[in-house]
Amino acid sequence: MARRSPSLSVLPIETCMFPRLLSLTHADLNRYLHLFLSPTLRHCALPAVHPDLKSVPILCAALKDLDIKSFKNTAADMQVLYDSIRLCKRLASLTCPLLDWTTWEYLSNLPTLLTLEIWDVRHSLRLHNLNLAPFLNVTTLRFRIGRAAYTIAVMQHLEFPSLNQFEMEVSDLPWADTKPLFHVLSRHKTLSHITISSERGYREPQDLLISSSMPFRQLFCLTQLRSLRFKFPYCSISLDNDLLLEAMSSWPHIRMLELIDPRVMVPIDTFHGLFIDPQVVPAVTFHGLFTALHQCPRLHTLDIPLDAIDIDIDPTAEPFLHTSLQNLNLTSSTLSDAEAVARIIFSVLPAVDRIFPAGDEHSGVHLEVQEHLESFRASAVLSPHILT
Repeated sequence: MARRSPSLSVLPIETCMFPRLLSLTHADLNRYLHLFLSPTLRHCALPAVHPDLKSVPILCAALKDLDIKSFKNTAADMQVLYDSIRLCKRLASLTCPLLDWTTWEYLSNLPTLLTLEIWDVRHSLRLHNLNLAPFLNVTTLRFRIGRAAYTIAVMQHLEFPSLNQFEMEVSDLPWADTKPLFHVLSRHKTLSHITISSERGYREPQDLLISSSMPFRQLFCLTQLRSLRFKFPYCSISLDNDLLLEAMSSWPHIRMLELIDPRVMVPIDTFHGLFIDPQVVPAVTFHGLFTALHQCPRLHTLDIPLDAIDIDIDPTAEPFLHTSLQNLNLTSSTLSDAEAVARIIFSVLPAVDRIFPAGDEHSGVHLEVQEHLESFRASAVLSPHILT
């Protein structure tokens, strides 16, 4: 007769089944979490706020990475979360739901902390007299939130003197929120990478009384910027030749610039804002683009709306070559003469071999441009002088 294995529930609470475990990622351990809390544990990812979460920093003194995937949004869960975080002594990376000011204060005094990701914020922080130490070594901040108010409050009242990378994915980003958001970002001169995305947004009628380029210009002081990736409604509404030149002159180290307006990609009735602009015609021309490219020799990825109908350069007379640009996305650009556009790209941007991402399906003039570009490159391989 086979011997029955003893139940896990009878093991002593201090028992650890894997004393050398380094990483723990699981679906749900219920009451058996303590069996996996090794003193050597470095990475712990939990599906929710576990009732015994405080045991993790107590039993795993070497813990460096804590990732909480969800929580019940109850006072009990929140208190367990805050108490547990304040027991961590060596955290380098923390991913979790909302934090209160007391927990932010604790983290500001944690010199090992490098990366913070905050998600599912459903409330705003109540402001009070703050005297928090700077987050001296935090280099990366990420927010996955409903509205930008929480992010703005954090960035406005806390100091991140080493911040290098900022990312925010927000459910709804009204145009009115961009000005205070960009203002708080402009205070962090060490920023090299900024990514902001939202599928929804709107402009109130009174927003039209303010220059639409004003929020964007607030970022020109970030001279160390390497990548700027915007994907939210109206993010490129003010972009023209002059503003693009001003931006590129302000960011001499820029390597990636993406300004993607989701309204171009989906029907306008998807957006339920109070005010929707009509389709904005791109205002950057080839001449304006190439003038700006002189200022950013390291740029390798570009995705902005381009007016490729009004062709204002002669590619055969253009002595300029930009050899570092490799990824050019014209999906949101207006095109007409496919062969002329392809010839310009082939002549001035020799490293570009596609005008939309690989795997994307396109038809009409965009596909024609791509086919002409491929034809020019194939001909150049056979005869370097065929196009001269």
